[in-house]
Amino acid sequence: MADPSSYRPRPGEIPDSPGVYRFRDEHRRVIYVGKAKSLRQRLANYFQDLAGMHPRTATMVTSAASVEWTVVATEVEALQLEYSWIKEYDPRFNVKYRDDKSYPYLAVTLNEEFPRVQVMRGAKRKGVRYFGPYGHAWAIRETVDLMLRVFPVRTCSAGVFKNHRAKGRPCLLGYIGKCSAPCVGRVTPEEHRELAEEFCDFMAGRTGAYIRRLEQRMAEAAEELEYERAARLRDDITALRRALEKSAVVLADATDADLIAVAEDELEAAVQIFHVRGGRVRGQRGWVTDKVEAVDLSGLVEHALQQLYGEESGDAVPKEVLVPALPEDSGAVGEWLSGRRGAQVSLRVPRRGDKKALMETVQRNAQQALALHKTKRASDLTTRSRALEEIAEALGLDSAPLRIECFDISHLQGEDVVASMVVFEDGLPRKSEYRRFQIKGFPGQDDVRSMHEVVGRRFRRYLAEKDRTGEWIGADSPDTPGGPDSAGCPGGTDSPGGPDSTGGPGSAGSAESQGSPGSRGGAGAPGRPGTAEAGHPGAPGLPADLEAGLPGPGAADDGRPRRFAYPPQLVVVDGGAPQVAAARRALDELGIDDVAVCGLAKRLEEVWLPGESDPVVLPRASEGLYLLQRVRDTAHDFAIRYQRSKRTHRIRTSPLDDVPGLGTVRKQALIKHFGSVKRLRQATIEQICEVPGMGRKTAESVAAALARAAPAAPAVNTATGEIMEENDGGST
Repeated sequence: MADPSSYRPRPGEIPDSPGVYRFRDEHRRVIYVGKAKSLRQRLANYFQDLAGMHPRTATMVTSAASVEWTVVATEVEALQLEYSWIKEYDPRFNVKYRDDKSYPYLAVTLNEEFPRVQVMRGAKRKGVRYFGPYGHAWAIRETVDLMLRVFPVRTCSAGVFKNHRAKGRPCLLGYIGKCSAPCVGRVTPEEHRELAEEFCDFMAGRTGAYIRRLEQRMAEAAEELEYERAARLRDDITALRRALEKSAVVLADATDADLIAVAEDELEAAVQIFHVRGGRVRGQRGWVTDKVEAVDLSGLVEHALQQLYGEESGDAVPKEVLVPALPEDSGAVGEWLSGRRGAQVSLRVPRRGDKKALMETVQRNAQQALALHKTKRASDLTTRSRALEEIAEALGLDSAPLRIECFDISHLQGEDVVASMVVFEDGLPRKSEYRRFQIKGFPGQDDVRSMHEVVGRRFRRYLAEKDRTGEWIGADSPDTPGGPDSAGCPGGTDSPGGPDSTGGPGSAGSAESQGSPGSRGGAGAPGRPGTAEAGHPGAPGLPADLEAGLPGPGAADDGRPRRFAYPPQLVVVDGGAPQVAAARRALDELGIDDVAVCGLAKRLEEVWLPGESDPVVLPRASEGLYLLQRVRDTAHDFAIRYQRSKRTHRIRTSPLDDVPGLGTVRKQALIKHFGSVKRLRQATIEQICEVPGMGRKTAESVAAALARAAPAAPAVNTATGEIMEENDGGST
């Protein structure tokens, strides 16, 4: 590991002009390539204090042993040179492109005497007109089969063409009218090339004018009583329209544009591109990018543009490129694209209308592509087994963790604090075991205490189930009354998150409504450990109110395990060392020592273990890391969905909802008249009656409901001491 100061250029040595720079390691290998408007300002950022750098940047500068640069005249030249060097050197700290397959194109070989229509993959050839890319080769063949009736262009290989020319008779397509049979001289080379160019024009989007010409010729043939020719033209028009129906119109005015969307996480990003020609989606492609350098969304967009158009020219670069965010040097990138096309190219972010709606579709495709990339390994049993073995080895477990539970805390500025628990068995999600928790054991926001509470509540339920089945508490064990840690204390509601869940507290999907063990209240807030019971040293006694909710030894049992019945081999928490310590402490207080705990921190994807000062760093391409990331991200998404649903429910709740006979229209009229619920609460009954549509009886009900819901004391901002006035517009 080198010290960046050992190879830092001397002051004034770096020019203040556009250019491209390269970092090399001790073996003279290029490890990073970048460009800058001002080389002096950009390179100075790499020689600051390492503590203030992004971790990936710090790793790069400490891996390098020298830096060199090349001055160019313009930013566009810098962009071109950067792309060339990245392709040439493949630096390990630059964004990596991993296109997961070779996309097929519909190609027309205009460089031959008799142009041929075919499916092509791989590098593009000079003199060949390409359309696409397409998702599947069969989609190209279906389109070509429909269009050969109208444009009977040659599709055979050079060998077949030469063979039939020697025989003096055409192939089957020539007999059925799907080839103009240039091999036997039915058409001249000029006529066949004209057919191929008309085919290209139609595929390029100039469809309306051609179909109108065919309709006009059909009408003329009918007027001249040439009904057979008119019927053939009618069938040609039908075939072309069927081909067009395979790609619906998504943008009006025959727009030519490429739409680029990016979905990203800490380590990777998925790029999706829709190619729209003539207002129709003509092709789609995508790839996955390794974020091995510190790069934001605008940087990812710039890299995607370089990857997409770096070797394209002419019409392959559309008139309009729509992106989710503009690159940092958007002017230079736009000028570079215009140079590749040979005409003006508009690079912009869609803000409204059809283009914004289509961009949202492309974004959804990118998100699904990223999720598929991360989960497709999970569908393979061998890969899942390897991932579990890697986790066991990294964490020092005796065996692979076949059941993993992950906990995450979610809130919005300390309000509506909730938690989630997701379960993975054999590396696959078990959605019926997902659970949701409300954190009510203490006011305010404290992720560490929340994690302690929710882990404690989950494993209290586990111990309660073991007591119900008689696994560890003897029949003669005394009952211990519930204290502050009892499951019956106001610690919140534990709700299932599987398909049977219907939502928030008190719903049909809540633990209370389904008669699960301990459903008479949420498991308690963190506090002192319970009393140890015989047969399980260090375990807390079962609270009396929780025990009362369990079926007795003679109760009927349907044979299915109760919720929280199975213990995990590994508990994963979303967070770093503090959250891990809180989870471990909750298990220790309950006397549970056979469940491993770790945390996965989002910042650097580091794995933290209890009591360890340094994290465990799994390799970037590790299957174990992929599985832990997926478990953590699933818990995070599940918690956020629950928190948002609670927030929405709270915002939409108003004291006026309890007034009988007061509908939406009159509630809106009251709020509009008085401006807020606070002013409405201060109004007299006579003033309420002044609102159109309000009778005295309803006004009295409104005043009574607001009086019942009046706050006992004003809210105070504990940070500033400021009294927070109510001005909620009816959402109290």
